[in-house]
Amino acid sequence: MTVQHQYPLQSLNTFGIKAHAEYFSSFSSKEELIELLGKTQKPLTILGGGSNILLTKDISGTVLKNEISEIEITHEDNDCFTVKVGGGVVWHDFVMWSIEHNLGGIENLSLIPGSVGAAPMQNIGAYGVEIKSVFQELEAVHIDNKTVKTFSNADCQFAYRYSIFKGELKEQYIICHVTFKLSKQPQFNTSYGAIEEELKAMGARKSLESVSQAVINIRQRKLPNPKDIGNSGSFFKNPTIPKAKFEQLKTQFPNIVGYPNGEQSVKIAAGWLIDHAGWKGYRKGDAGVHKNQALVLVNYGAAQGSEILSLSKNIQKSIQETFEIELEAEVNIL
Repeated sequence: MTVQHQYPLQSLNTFGIKAHAEYFSSFSSKEELIELLGKTQKPLTILGGGSNILLTKDISGTVLKNEISEIEITHEDNDCFTVKVGGGVVWHDFVMWSIEHNLGGIENLSLIPGSVGAAPMQNIGAYGVEIKSVFQELEAVHIDNKTVKTFSNADCQFAYRYSIFKGELKEQYIICHVTFKLSKQPQFNTSYGAIEEELKAMGARKSLESVSQAVINIRQRKLPNPKDIGNSGSFFKNPTIPKAKFEQLKTQFPNIVGYPNGEQSVKIAAGWLIDHAGWKGYRKGDAGVHKNQALVLVNYGAAQGSEILSLSKNIQKSIQETFEIELEAEVNIL
């Protein structure tokens, strides 16, 4: 629990942005965290896998890295295992663990970057699955009074890329453990995106392993590996608009991509909007838009966070002017 001064963060954020923490420490248990909270310099910034942040400056106060790493089966019934997972566990490692143990529910979420502790904060999702469908509860420590509180699924107020920890309780709690219910008899969800096509190309029948591998194959084709090109995955959320507005846009843009979101609204593919507006493959200096996936902003080497932020604002302005749609960043900008 050593507290270090002027700690470099470049290797701890997947954009690879050069920045420093005024103070830095890590914790591997709730008890260590509570002890740290009693002596650290505020403000606090909590770091998981560093895959959902854009650093635009040095971070004042203290950066704390969650390294709680255990995975524990806490209950079993005829249908499910209940699994309690440390917030510092790499999300994809947990997905692989679940597949190795023949437990279903999160195979569609393979290769999503980040940590388990960050996953419920924005209700991560992909290919028709969100973690709220397998989430049971989480334990979190209140930053100010250092008490431990358990949050149920309902308490978290999950919505699209949202939880109460991004709203009413933002920056008030640190998530230490997350508990999931995983199925012994998986119900495969392969209708979203290109999973069915990928399974056919693989010549594979549906299984936890094959569905996971199909998702991995698709993601690797679409998304750059942060080890090769700095990025934070999808930079923007897919916007939701009224169904009437979508129909109006279709008359002007017949190929616009949208998916029903209830009876009266449509979720628009933000990547299509950005691509259609001419940003795909754009580059200025070392800040750019990926050539294969317009939803991903990238650092080709030495871009500053402020340059990527400026690019994102230019894209937002362009989309507003072209489609009268407001794009919201999915990445946390610090």
